[in-house]
Amino acid sequence: MHPREQTIFALSSGRPPSALAVVRVSGPQASLTLTALAGKLPTPRRASRRLLRDRAGQPIDDAVVLWFPGPGSATGEDVAEFHVHGGRAVLTALFSAISKIPNMRAAEPGEFTRRAFENGKLDLTEAEGLDDLIHADTDRQRRQALRQLQGLLGNRARDWRERIIEASALIEAGIDFSDEGDVPAELLAPAVKAIGALHDEIEKVLAAQGQAERLRDGLVVAIAGEPNVGKSTLINQLARRDVAIVSPYAGTTRDVIEVQLDLDGYPVTVIDTAGIRETDDPVEREGVRRARARAGDADLVLWLVEGGQEIDPEAIRSLRRSGGGFASSEDSVWIVRNKIDLVGAGGVAPLGEFAISASRGDGIAELVEALVTFAGSFFGTTEGALVTRARQRDLLRQAADSLRRSLELIEEGEELAAEELRAAAFALGRLLGRVDVEDVLGAIFQKFCVGK
Repeated sequence: MHPREQTIFALSSGRPPSALAVVRVSGPQASLTLTALAGKLPTPRRASRRLLRDRAGQPIDDAVVLWFPGPGSATGEDVAEFHVHGGRAVLTALFSAISKIPNMRAAEPGEFTRRAFENGKLDLTEAEGLDDLIHADTDRQRRQALRQLQGLLGNRARDWRERIIEASALIEAGIDFSDEGDVPAELLAPAVKAIGALHDEIEKVLAAQGQAERLRDGLVVAIAGEPNVGKSTLINQLARRDVAIVSPYAGTTRDVIEVQLDLDGYPVTVIDTAGIRETDDPVEREGVRRARARAGDADLVLWLVEGGQEIDPEAIRSLRRSGGGFASSEDSVWIVRNKIDLVGAGGVAPLGEFAISASRGDGIAELVEALVTFAGSFFGTTEGALVTRARQRDLLRQAADSLRRSLELIEEGEELAAEELRAAAFALGRLLGRVDVEDVLGAIFQKFCVGK
């Protein structure tokens, strides 16, 4: 039997032990599984309390079961759900009983969602939105992923593809009736107008994108500076827990430490790097090399110095040369003066700089507020963003280029223009996952968790 014809099962809730656990079964044997364990099929889409028993008649758990006959289910197949107590022993007994049903196997990562995609329950952009929703760490990421899951891009792409096919039909009709005098001209004019409008719409979407893709990955902020200026203390303040070793000895941090933060809904990765200095210690030298590379690729660098210390412009220039990220720009390197409680600076920093005491917490709130403002400017507005992945952007670019070429070629021959329109429709079909996407399906769905 082909793997896709087999019935699959998996735990669809969190890792045990837990108060409750949900086990999902999808495929042609779902009804048999439910009947074998719960005694009979419940009313579709209504929760029923049942005592589950294994093949030998031994009780497994007092559970709630649900029955979703296909195609009116999440996967488009027959689906059964078992809501049981989330102990490991309960789940082990339930999995053992389910696995003894013929043609039954454990699901692979993302297989439930892939079956939903293959059965037309969602397109590829919606599946990608579901993946983003699962991995969303902040509220802004959640809202963006939910809009994709609800078809924000997919609905527009379907509309564009239908309009391309309509324009293509007009041009091809003109080719078929080329011996009918003025018929081709009457057909070409509305087709050219429609193609031009489609091209402009897709170009506007592409021009407005970028922030949404960044929101998926998050903002990267690197804390850099010479040894023993308080970088690890600052990252502990930002994380509100001890994630880095704080020591009065220079060179304590040898490798890069990362902390994920949620700043007003913006995902931010803060990096604590090794102190940048010349050293003969090969381990510390490697840490300095990594620090320069990571800081140079960061979106923002907080260059930490002691309160009254003079800034070494060469160190900052060297930092910018070490990487090709946003930190190579002037506005993306901030000077942060630490230990103001020790140098008597009174908490005042020169214009454009920050004055803090990482050990006491002075100035941290102001620094965090500035980081939130920077993140808001960096990401921009993503409320209407359609494109959230490079794959989506590439295919929309292919469609727009094909539409542009069709307009350029229409004077040379309707056949050439019609071919470019077919290429544009094909690109949008790949975007939706409806044509020639087998090579990308594995890469997308293997990132899902088991049971989803």
